[in-house]
Amino acid sequence: MLSETLHKALTDDATTADAGEARRFTRHLVSLTATKSADGLIDPKLILSWVMGALGAPGYLIGALVPVRESGALLPQIALARWIEASTTRKFFWAAGSLIQGLAALAIALAIFTLEGTVAGWAILAGLAVLSLARAACSASYKDIAARTIQKGARGTVSGAAGTVAAGLAIAFAAALASGLLPLKASTIAAAITVAGGLWIFAALVFAGLSEPGAEVEDETGELDRLLKPLRDDEFRTFIAVRALLISTALAPPFLVMMSQPQAERALGNLGILLLATAAATILSSYVWGRLSDRSSRRTLIYSGALAALTLGAAAGAGWSLGTLATPLAAAVIFTAQIAYEGVRAGRKTHLTDMDAQGQKALYTALSNTMIGVFLLIGGAFGWIADSLGPAVALALLAVMAGLGALFGLGLSEVQDD
Repeated sequence: MLSETLHKALTDDATTADAGEARRFTRHLVSLTATKSADGLIDPKLILSWVMGALGAPGYLIGALVPVRESGALLPQIALARWIEASTTRKFFWAAGSLIQGLAALAIALAIFTLEGTVAGWAILAGLAVLSLARAACSASYKDIAARTIQKGARGTVSGAAGTVAAGLAIAFAAALASGLLPLKASTIAAAITVAGGLWIFAALVFAGLSEPGAEVEDETGELDRLLKPLRDDEFRTFIAVRALLISTALAPPFLVMMSQPQAERALGNLGILLLATAAATILSSYVWGRLSDRSSRRTLIYSGALAALTLGAAAGAGWSLGTLATPLAAAVIFTAQIAYEGVRAGRKTHLTDMDAQGQKALYTALSNTMIGVFLLIGGAFGWIADSLGPAVALALLAVMAGLGALFGLGLSEVQDD
C-alpha cells in the first residue's frame, strides 16, 4: 500500500498502476536516492579536490580527478554493452557496479584516514578510477532496465525525485560544514565518504531484488556494423551533438571556483558555502526538471542549455570586469549553473530512455556515453586555456558551447509523443 501510494503521488498523470509496478518504482527510487546521496558526499570537483589539497597531494593529481571520474565512467561502456546485451537479466550489472563503487569509496576513506602527501593522492585517484569504472556498468545498464521496468511518463520523475531527496542530505552536510557544526578537516570528509560507501552497498542490495522481465538477447553477427548502426539514426546523431555541446555544464564548475577562489586558503574556508549552493540548486530543481523531461525532454535540453549559456556568459563578463568573483556572487553563479546542469542531466537521460532505439537501448546508451567520454577528454584542453588566458576566457567559450547546444536541441524530436 505504501509503495502504491508513493507511486501515484509522484506520477499524478498515471491512472492505473498494479502493485508489481509500484514495487518496481519504489526499488528504483530507493536505489537511486542512495547512490545520488553517495555521489554528493564524494564530489570530485569540490570535496575530493579539497581533501587532497589538505593532505598535501600535488596539483597534477588534483587536476586529474574530474577527467578520471567522468571519462572512466563513460569510455568503457561500448565494451560493456556487448556483455550486457548478451544477458537476459541485467539488474545484476547495475547492482554489481554499485557494490564495487561502495567498496572503492571505503578504500578512498581509508586512504584519507591513514595516508598523506603524494601517496595519499595516488591512493585516492586509484580508488576513484575503480569507482568510475564500476559506475560505467551502472550507467550502461540502467536505461535499458528502466525502460523495461518503469512506464514511460514516470522515468524522469523517479530520477528527479531521487535527486531531490538525495540533495537534502547534501545540503545538510554542506550546512554543517559552512556553520562549523562539523569541523572542516580531512577526517570529517573521510567519515562522510565512509557513509557514501555504505549507501552504495545498500543500493546494490535493494536493486538486486528488482523484479525484472527477461530481456531479448541480441544477435552478435555483423558486430562492427551493429555497433555503428545507431549513428545512422538522425535523432541519435542530433542527440549526440546536443549532449557533446552541453558537456560545457559539467566542465564549467572548476573554472567558476578558480575565478572565485584565487587563493588556496580562501578555497578551504568556502568549501561549505560552495557545497551549500550546489546542493540547494539540486534540491530545488531536480524534481522539476524530471517532471518536465517526462513531458518534453527536448524542451528540457533547450531550456537548460540556454540557462547555462546566460549564466556562464555573465560569469565570464563579471570575471573580465571585476577580475574575480566575491563569495556571494560566486555562490549565486554556481547555484544557477548547477540548476542548468541538473536540467541537462535530466533531459539527456530521459530523452535517450524514451527515444526509439530499435530494441537496442543498452547499445545506444553505451555508444552515446563512450563518445561523450572522448569529448570530455578533449575538454581537458579548457584547463590549458584557463591557465594561459584566464578562467573568464574558458567560461566564455563554454557559454558559446551551451548556447549552440540549446540551438541544436531545436532539431530533436518530441520523443514523449511517440
